[in-house]
Amino acid sequence: MKLLQHFSDDLESLVARASPAVVGVEHARGHGTGLFLTPDGYVLTNRHVVVRGSRKLTVQLSNGEELRGTLVGSDAPTDLAVVRAEGGDFPTLPLAEPESVRVGQLVMAIGNPFHLEQSVSLGVVSAINRSISLPDGVMLEGMLQTDAAINPGNSGGPLLNMRGQVVGLNTLVLPYAQGIGFAVSATTAAWIASLLIQRGKVDRRFLGIAATAVSLDARLTRENGQSRAVKVLRVQDGTPAHEAGLQVDDLLLAINQRPVNSVDDLQRLMALATEDEVTLDLLRKGGGRKTAQARTRPRMEPVAA
Repeated sequence: MKLLQHFSDDLESLVARASPAVVGVEHARGHGTGLFLTPDGYVLTNRHVVVRGSRKLTVQLSNGEELRGTLVGSDAPTDLAVVRAEGGDFPTLPLAEPESVRVGQLVMAIGNPFHLEQSVSLGVVSAINRSISLPDGVMLEGMLQTDAAINPGNSGGPLLNMRGQVVGLNTLVLPYAQGIGFAVSATTAAWIASLLIQRGKVDRRFLGIAATAVSLDARLTRENGQSRAVKVLRVQDGTPAHEAGLQVDDLLLAINQRPVNSVDDLQRLMALATEDEVTLDLLRKGGGRKTAQARTRPRMEPVAA
């Protein structure tokens, strides 16, 4: 009984610490949730929360105060957006390190489902590195799956570990299932938000592959100095990857000498590439390690309806 009471007290304390950094994001056509990334008012939320709304955004604090918000930028491939709230000295939430996120870990979601402000739900990380296809053709990669209750209005709110760190940004739930929700990982959110704040958008170089992260066996880990890589599942004809000679089942180890351990790494490095031509380090089945040069081009993003 004492153990349960201590656990309950800890949860209550966690909610009290985290809630002031969680905000409502509203406009004429809908509402969602967000969280303060910086004390000077940069709010992280989902793109679908803000892009179909009116130009006028309202950021509602946990104490009920309403502030004017301005859209800084959004990114369709990750469904993330940054809004700037007027004012300063706002409380923030730290982002979890990627290696600290594990299946079975207890997590808490805070958000505003159905205008029920600051609602809290508890669950676990059910899976990591999920790929989710949206109706508009966008593929969300590297998602966290959770059974914490997520409903309309939770979008953009934090998924927290028991240390009060953000492990993900609650994004969607399968409408035909119970207890299957998804969050954009904090790792993805960190670099996307940084680019949105700096540039207002995320420019990516287009490679032309479908891929998934895989673990390397002990021998390959020793030989290549990394335990994970990205496996090529499909190479689209006429794309930079096709022209560079990439093949299905190739293992992508690095881009421009920077390790690729996940699809998120692949996306990040293609976004940060400053030159059209990138160097790809590959492992080919039966052929050993290879280097390929791919002449990339700007990626065309889908247009919001």
